[in-house]
Amino acid sequence: MLIHGLLAAALTLSGTPAAAAPEKIDCAKVKCLALTFDDGPGPHTAKLLKILKKERAKATFFLTGKYVDQRPRLAKRMLAEGHAVGNHTYSHFSLTPRLYDEIHHDIRLGQEAIKKATGITPTMFRPPYGHTDERVLRIADQLDLAEVKWTGTTHDWALKDKKKITAKVLSLAKRDGIILMHDTVPQTVQAMPGVIKQLKKQGYHLVTVPQLYGKKLKSGVSYP
Repeated sequence: MLIHGLLAAALTLSGTPAAAAPEKIDCAKVKCLALTFDDGPGPHTAKLLKILKKERAKATFFLTGKYVDQRPRLAKRMLAEGHAVGNHTYSHFSLTPRLYDEIHHDIRLGQEAIKKATGITPTMFRPPYGHTDERVLRIADQLDLAEVKWTGTTHDWALKDKKKITAKVLSLAKRDGIILMHDTVPQTVQAMPGVIKQLKKQGYHLVTVPQLYGKKLKSGVSYP
């Protein structure tokens, strides 16, 4: 026990998070759904993490590098509490109109910001606005990143209404689905306790994207 405690302390001092071991869930046998949140960490992310912990639900966060620089402790906390994190670029501009080197640079900066904050190098990437093409996938492959999009988006940034967001999430829910939301939208965070309870009543296991696929995602491949 003493050795274990010293090891944990060493990991904390080194800046590498003692990430919670993910629960073993076989999504081939049970009904799974992945809730994902883009654009953070933001002012409402800490509240969302508290809700997810209370409801014993896991999520995936696609983090914007410039905001990770502002709130590194939240990025680290996500991993420590068993969530998954991915790269959402550093600057959050549309990639497809940009030059190859610009795309590579901004994704790489996102990787570096997340690694600096958490000690972990992401293996997943989500392009801002979902804008992608063969060049973006080629760069993702060079950086050992799988591209993760979604099966349904809430457009919560436009709805900005707790009841409407709740209804939208429930309408998009399906087995092995990946739902896109934003932890930067306060009404989305407010909706989550009710959303999670309803989804659990419908038999869903709320898992991270890696848990959903049950294996390491392949770099340069777009999911789902």
